Amino acid sequence: MKKKETLKDGTGIVIRTLTLKDLEKLMAFYRSLPYDDRKYLRIDVTDQGAVEKKLRTMKEGSSVRIIAMHNDMIVAMGILELGTDDWRENQGEIRVVVARDSQRKGLGLMIVRELYLLAVEHKVEKIVAKMLKPQIAARKICKKIGFREEVSLPAYVKDQDKKDQDLIIMTCNIDELWKEFEILYKDSDWQRCR
Repeated sequence: MKKKETLKDGTGIVIRTLTLKDLEKLMAFYRSLPYDDRKYLRIDVTDQGAVEKKLRTMKEGSSVRIIAMHNDMIVAMGILELGTDDWRENQGEIRVVVARDSQRKGLGLMIVRELYLLAVEHKVEKIVAKMLKPQIAARKICKKIGFREEVSLPAYVKDQDKKDQDLIIMTCNIDELWKEFEILYKDSDWQRCR
């Protein structure tokens, strides 16, 4: 998958599938993120060994990863993790990380849209998003596009500072997500990617 897109401010980007050859660029992207953005991620993304281990899940077919590139640099990444057991085979979990300089330009929603299209391709019926309580902006975006909070698990996980954090689990039916996208983008040409 490879698509050219234009952000709200006119910046041209390319959204494409991440490959193992992108590891150095991915590490540069992760290391450029402010610590406040990295500390709520599941792993220490500055640890190349930990990142490589996660990337191997692409070969197993249990995840699909996409990136947004600008000037040969990664400016955003999205992950669709597919349910691999019988209970969750109809589910996909999404995660999105956008560089600070590229935020508030519509890039996060573009990445979510592409993850949605990948979820449809993989016959996902329900999308799950998990985040920590301090990730208020991420929760607001998810609510805006149709996710609803299912549960908050107090002190369930530890952040990169090893502090207990509440885990928020949000879900969205795949059809409801598309309806919210149609409302958000009714005056744009984003549907051409459908």
